[in-house]
Amino acid sequence: MSILADESSDAGSIPGQSRLESYLFSCELSSEVPFYTFQADEDEDLEHFLELRTVCLGEGAKEEYNIIEVTAMNYQGKKTSVPVASLHISRLPMVSLGGFELMAPVTLRLKSGTGPVTISGMHLVASENDESDLSDDEEELEEELEPIKPAKKKQKL
Repeated sequence: MSILADESSDAGSIPGQSRLESYLFSCELSSEVPFYTFQADEDEDLEHFLELRTVCLGEGAKEEYNIIEVTAMNYQGKKTSVPVASLHISRLPMVSLGGFELMAPVTLRLKSGTGPVTISGMHLVASENDESDLSDDEEELEEELEPIKPAKKKQKL
């Protein structure tokens, strides 16, 4: 699957390729809310991805280690859990994950510590473009365009 990163616009969509829309994502984990599950919509024509960018301790974090674990599917379709950050208020209050991309469903869990820990990134939605996705305006524009004919050469006398 090829992806066009057009940031939520229809301009330049090419039939037969995917269009990628991106939305801001954020959640906060704490002792009161120790996990968050990122789910996909039931629409079969869309693929949902979660791209994790930063994990940081929030105001009021204690002098303790906060370990964040991600549970998602591996390439074999089996659930796997991996710690992605170990934060401490006086040593490492924030970490950049640099675009850690996972396919939904994804569960983020505060495995150790009381937080608060804010996880941010992008919710990416990939959809297939096909001929039926063209709007009425685009179809009218295609009908109005006529082929360009080469100019006739003038003969010298």
